Amino acid sequence: MRTVIQRVSRASVEVDGKVVGKINRGILAFVGIEKGDTDKEIAFMAEKILNLRIFPDDEYRMNLSVKDIGGEILSISQFTLASHIKKGRRPDFTNAEEPGRAEELYETFNELLSHEIKVEKGVFGAMMQIESINDGPVTFIIEKKYNKQ
Repeated sequence: MRTVIQRVSRASVEVDGKVVGKINRGILAFVGIEKGDTDKEIAFMAEKILNLRIFPDDEYRMNLSVKDIGGEILSISQFTLASHIKKGRRPDFTNAEEPGRAEELYETFNELLSHEIKVEKGVFGAMMQIESINDGPVTFIIEKKYNKQ
């Protein structure tokens, strides 16, 4: 599982010209589900994003989480995060999870997040237009493969 998260002042997502998700201050999360991901990766990623201290405190140090600031999350499924670009010019998407299973895990991820804070989301598998105001800019890549050993 891979996510790219951005600290944002606001963000929104449109499908077919209609806004389907919109947040104010918080995190824009691009979520890539990979083959072999399980509920363990999903739970790890949700906990990590909810508690990652990437928002400034009174001294402008990254010391507060999205929960601490009463922020929101806009979650966007993005299978291209599971790509590999080792050779050639065309990305290899063979590591992306099958759509049915990926959607199931993506919805579980959003449900876990929503137990703690407000979560808006895009439409799984749709062509989406995302607008955001990156606050900082602050962007992180988080990867997790659960160690089964």
